[in-house]
Amino acid sequence: MKPCLNLPRPEFYRVKPGQTLLGIADAYGIPPRLLAVENALSEEPRAGQVLRIPVKNCNLYRVRGGESKTQLCGSPEAFERKNGTVCLYPEQLIFL
Repeated sequence: MKPCLNLPRPEFYRVKPGQTLLGIADAYGIPPRLLAVENALSEEPRAGQVLRIPVKNCNLYRVRGGESKTQLCGSPEAFERKNGTVCLYPEQLIFL
C-alpha cells in the first residue's frame, strides 16, 4: 500500500471562473464526490461560490481489485462515513 501524503489544506475555497468540481478536488487531493457531498452540490460549482474543503486526518489511497470496505476501513459503515459513498471499485481514490 502506498498512501499519499497527508498535507494541510485550507478549510474554504472560492471557486474561480472556469473551474470544475473535478479540477478543484484534484488540486486538493480529495475525491470529487466527497467535495460534492460536503457542499451539497448537485451540479458544477459557480464562479465566486465558496466551498468547504473537507479536512480529513486520513490517508488517501487508490483501491486495488479485490479489496473490501472492511479490509480498508474496518467496516462498511466506517468506509461510508469517511468517503461519503457506498460505492467501492478498483482505481477509486478513498480515505482510509
